[in-house]
Amino acid sequence: MGLSKTIWTNPTEFLKNQQPENPVLFFAPAVIQAMARRFLDGFPGLVTYAVKSNPGEEVIENLVAAGVQGFDCASPFEIDLIRRLAPDAAIHYNNPVRSRTEIKFGVDHRVKSWSVDSHSELAKLIDMVPAAGCEISVRFKLPVAGAAYNFGAKFGATEDVAVELLKTVASAGFIPSITFHPGTQCTDPAAWASYIRAAAVIASRAGVKIARLNVGGGFPNHRAHGILPQLEATFETIDRVASEAFGDERPALICEPGRGLCGDAFILAARVKAVRDGTHVFLNDGVYGSLFELGQIGIIDRIEVMDAEGHRRTGKVQGRICFGPTCDSVDRLPGDVPFPSDIAEGDYVLVQGMGAYSTVTNSRFNGFGELGRVTVLSAKL
Repeated sequence: MGLSKTIWTNPTEFLKNQQPENPVLFFAPAVIQAMARRFLDGFPGLVTYAVKSNPGEEVIENLVAAGVQGFDCASPFEIDLIRRLAPDAAIHYNNPVRSRTEIKFGVDHRVKSWSVDSHSELAKLIDMVPAAGCEISVRFKLPVAGAAYNFGAKFGATEDVAVELLKTVASAGFIPSITFHPGTQCTDPAAWASYIRAAAVIASRAGVKIARLNVGGGFPNHRAHGILPQLEATFETIDRVASEAFGDERPALICEPGRGLCGDAFILAARVKAVRDGTHVFLNDGVYGSLFELGQIGIIDRIEVMDAEGHRRTGKVQGRICFGPTCDSVDRLPGDVPFPSDIAEGDYVLVQGMGAYSTVTNSRFNGFGELGRVTVLSAKL
């Protein structure tokens, strides 16, 4: 379901007037544009958006309006999307494993920046991508620290392999660069410092002056009460350590935030189907729907509950088992979800910070998954 054409003041106004039976995602353009400006003003380099986190056209258009000029794409679909909505934007094809058909698609759509983490995939790029004016970034990995889960379990070369790859990239005539990903929802600025220092060691061992260093995604959004993302501290750490580690050969910097840009611009409203025997809460959305990611990296506790008239439930907060609507027992939110004790059937559960990995993972399993999309002026309830 696409965005509604009517713009509402806030989620509460919509819920009181429309009483939706299916889950609804509320999008606040002002929030995503403000976050884009925060990155553009604070990060000491090029800001590119990781399209996979939320490829909604409204997201891309608002990021472009705020000044974002680069996009990290992982598939032909995403490349085509960006070429249609932002024809002149820089596209970085940073999925390190691609079929030859996908590589040809990227070349045909003017992709000039690629990443790689293996000899076999590098051989395909050398064979198919024109070297002149094209960048290949070698992706490496370190033991994960301070992140919700480990991206290095799937992608990233060891230091020794990265040195060999970087030498090959340079000798083949491509613009040599390095990239990494510290892990999703990374809350520790020091994680970037470790990676940047390791990147400098790899470049030194390879004897290659790199053009750019892509410090990845991993930038967190606001998921927990009282714990705000340390974005400015992370920007400062990246800037300082890049100068310390590379000195006069400091490369240009790139980042590719996904959830850090789009996460806080969306609020999910799910309705309570039942409070079974006063204990278990059943919602009309769950892990087969837009709440899939909560099962991977943990609950978002920025939750409010209101009745159908828009009045907030104020009972003492207590943890409850919470299930989604399907008949699969896997459809359960992780741990105990903090709900007010007076939560009741027909109430709306509003979860903030739901812009990333919600629309893209929503399925129609068991006949559920209808997800409304509504634009609001404000994300405040």
